[in-house]
Amino acid sequence: MSEKKPQPTAYGGQAVIEGVMIRGRRTVALACRRPNGDIYRYREPLRSPLLRSRVARLPFVRGIVVLWESLSYGLRMLMRSAEVQLEGEQSSTGGNNVVIGLALFAALVLFIGVPYVATNLARAAMPSSVLLNITEGVIRLVLLIGYLIAISFMPDVRRVFAYHGAEHMTIHAFEHGDPLVAERIAPYPTAHPRCGTAFLLFVAVVAIALFAFLPRVNLLVDLVARLLLVIPVASISYEVLRLGAAHERLPLMRVLIAPGLLLQRITTRRPDERMIEVAVASLEEAIAGDREAEAAA
Repeated sequence: MSEKKPQPTAYGGQAVIEGVMIRGRRTVALACRRPNGDIYRYREPLRSPLLRSRVARLPFVRGIVVLWESLSYGLRMLMRSAEVQLEGEQSSTGGNNVVIGLALFAALVLFIGVPYVATNLARAAMPSSVLLNITEGVIRLVLLIGYLIAISFMPDVRRVFAYHGAEHMTIHAFEHGDPLVAERIAPYPTAHPRCGTAFLLFVAVVAIALFAFLPRVNLLVDLVARLLLVIPVASISYEVLRLGAAHERLPLMRVLIAPGLLLQRITTRRPDERMIEVAVASLEEAIAGDREAEAAA
């Protein structure tokens, strides 16, 4: 493996069904393996306020923009990858939207509602709202880790996690200036400091600190307050993640990003060569789209 110092890039992505999405500077790209073995490639221009607005690029604002766009593009590319697997069969956009809505609702219930209700039931034993809120945050963190461990045993999810590893390994190779070929990518680790898994961990930890001193009023007010605070929690978490990734060689930053890298032992797997080929195809599409957009600008 190359020992060159990695260069920071604007490229990152996520795993989808039998494939990888890569977000570049001006392009969103997707590559996934068709049922017949071919690689499906797709790219589109990135339409983001980060490209047009200085306000959107301000610290603690950019994190909210990136989070929203990651959800939007990520879900859309996930649905596109599912359609590729259907090989021309018609899928219902309305049905997909219902599934996404139900998934988001279930996530809110599990990670916000359940910890709050559980600690509220223990209010007599813990009269301190600070202690209740900290316990709530710890339960939320345990639920997150437990959920990731539980789904990691599902065969389909394990394949997605392997594509997740392929995405990280390919980005590592690109940042080190290595050729984007499987034999040069294979030695790289499946964990990456800018991973969304690390972001989720930071969100859970930062939420413990920010929620700790919230007064408990009633069910409705308390849950609305927690939902609203998701915005500053995500904003702070993004800046911490960005800082850690930019200075990952400093001892303090190594300590900061270590838990996120450790958690990725759950959410990534070693991919096979065919999975790496798909990740490379996605990154190549993102790079090509960026070059075309910059040449036309």
